[in-house]
Amino acid sequence: MTTKLAKTPLDAWHRANGGKMVPFAGYDMPVQYESIVSEHQACRTAAALFDVSHMGRLRFDGDGSDQFLDRILTRGVANLPVGAVRYGLICNEDGGVLDDVLVSHLETPSQRRFHLMVVNASNREKILKWLAPVLEDFPTVTMSDRTELTAMIAVQGPAAIETCKRLFSFDPARLKYYRAVITDQFAKPVIVSRTGYTGEDGLELIVRAEEATRIWENLLLIGRDAGFIAAGLGARDTLRLEAGMPLYGHELNENIDPLSAGLDFACNLKERSFIGQRALTKIAEAGPTTVRIGLRPEGKRPAREGCPVLDSAGQRIGEVTSGGPSPTLGYPISMAYVDTRHANDNEFQIDIRGKLVVAKPVSLPFYKRPKS
Repeated sequence: MTTKLAKTPLDAWHRANGGKMVPFAGYDMPVQYESIVSEHQACRTAAALFDVSHMGRLRFDGDGSDQFLDRILTRGVANLPVGAVRYGLICNEDGGVLDDVLVSHLETPSQRRFHLMVVNASNREKILKWLAPVLEDFPTVTMSDRTELTAMIAVQGPAAIETCKRLFSFDPARLKYYRAVITDQFAKPVIVSRTGYTGEDGLELIVRAEEATRIWENLLLIGRDAGFIAAGLGARDTLRLEAGMPLYGHELNENIDPLSAGLDFACNLKERSFIGQRALTKIAEAGPTTVRIGLRPEGKRPAREGCPVLDSAGQRIGEVTSGGPSPTLGYPISMAYVDTRHANDNEFQIDIRGKLVVAKPVSLPFYKRPKS
């Protein structure tokens, strides 16, 4: 039986403008328009628009919503200031990652405060079920799934902030990194956050579903002279890989803990009690048994997910989790997990479809945007 794919509020626009649609996380999504490389390069040099409405958006209202989130997240949010955004992870009791999320503390124009959590599309239903029994201990907190009522648009690239200043009543250049505000666009509410998943500066917008196409087209219109273009999932993946950002289902899953993934900064283990805290404390004390690293295979052949990683003696010590050509750097790159005992080796081998290819370790991220 074929499962019917969900559609984002921008689905008709994608189809009318040449979007190549593919199934992704239960949605019909554009993987590209013209080409992945041209969309990737536009993001690095000007700005690209990404429809990320498939991401889940969960709202938490009521007294104690901060304490509820503090109970489920690896990173403390109990004292998160209004307007701040924080990256964290939701773990199971064993410390395995159920999802990595962004949490914002927002205030409406009428001064009503709430928390908003953005979760990965493939994990939304799982997270909703996971949170339900925990919520029973917080009777004053209500959770509402806002995913289908809203759309989410990412505007990423060096021209994004300056160009978007003309679109909103609030100047987004006033936002510091990982800050958010509720503003408006032609008197319609918009949540604007200075966040992203590309390694570039930029914004992520949450708007009402019925306003999505109008705002998307307005963004392309004001950005026309600056080189704004629409981009798909393909470019989003090559951009995040260059930026060394983990992707759930690749670098993160329920059998991988955030310490092994190199996400120590997002784990506040001391003087806190959250689900998975005891397990993560033990892992931190003993040290992770595997570690995430960057690799540059020799030649032009990319090492993809699942390729075995071997040490110089030919012993298997790990596996590639993401890999492909880097449009910015001009050579293939990969992320992999390897045995911690080999974390500082200066050379590896990767089995790419039966052929052993030498690979050198590279510090993550592979790409850092130039400082302005």
